[in-house]
Parts: sequence; C-alpha cells; structure tokens
Amino acid sequence: METMLDGKQLSKKLIGSEEERAVSPVIGVILMVAITVILAAVIAAFVLDLGGSVGEEAQAGVSIDVDEGEDQVTVEVTSMGNADYVTLGGSVDDEKPASYSGDYLDDRDDEANNASMTVGDTITLEHDDSGLDSESGTVTAVAVIEDDGTTTQVGSEDYDFSN
Repeated sequence: METMLDGKQLSKKLIGSEEERAVSPVIGVILMVAITVILAAVIAAFVLDLGGSVGEEAQAGVSIDVDEGEDQVTVEVTSMGNADYVTLGGSVDDEKPASYSGDYLDDRDDEANNASMTVGDTITLEHDDSGLDSESGTVTAVAVIEDDGTTTQVGSEDYDFSN
C-alpha cells in the first residue's frame, strides 16, 4: 500500500495549529530586528573604537589671589584631580619665589618656571623681591599629566602693581 502525502496534513504537522504556536510571526520579526540592531551597535563600537579616541584633559583645583596693597600674588593648589602636578606660567620668572611651601625642582626644564606644586602647596610671588617679572601681567596655573605630556590651564589671574 502506497501512502500519499497530503500537503495540508504535512503543513499542520510542521506549523501546528493556532493554539500550538509559541510566538506569533509579528513578535518573531520584532525580536529578530532588535537582535540585529543590538549586534550592529556592538560591532560598530568595536570597529570604530568609540570612546578610546577621546583625550583626557588635565584637571586640578587652584586658588590665585592678588593682593595689590602688598604687591603679591599667592597661588595655592586645592585639589589635583587627575593631574600629576601644577606649574606656573605667564609673567612668572624662573627664579625661586620669595615664599614657597612644597617641592621646588631646579632641574626641571619647563617653559614657565621650576615649581612643581601638589595639593596644599602655596607660592607667594612678589614683584620687588622675586617671582614676578613685571609690575603688571598674568599668572597662570597649568595642570600636567606626566604620562602623555597633557597640559591644561586651570587658573589665571591678572595683576597690576603700577598704581
């Protein structure tokens, strides 16, 4: 006896009835699209290296106070953030300032001066004694990350002692 395959019976066995189906076709398509979008986003993030190309700025907290009555500028480092140290620039000369608490690196070859400040260090710069190279100008504080040489200006203050 030969058995004939009926297409309708075979279809019912493979697909099942409405009650036997686990997921509707619409939900299945939505899930497949969602999985594809997530996969594409993950692959794009790896291929384009998103996030790895963003450079990190040096950060530090600095307080710069100008006392025109005493002809002094006082610089204090209040926090380091991600910086290794803070140096001074602008109208600051290369000589050791009149008053300084902290490490003073005479062998450092910076553009500004040789002061390498960390949290709690204070420098008092005076025009008549040493520290400032003119009667008026600007004192800037620059945070430095040593590993990659990143420098960022974190503070600046103008002064004028000519009055």
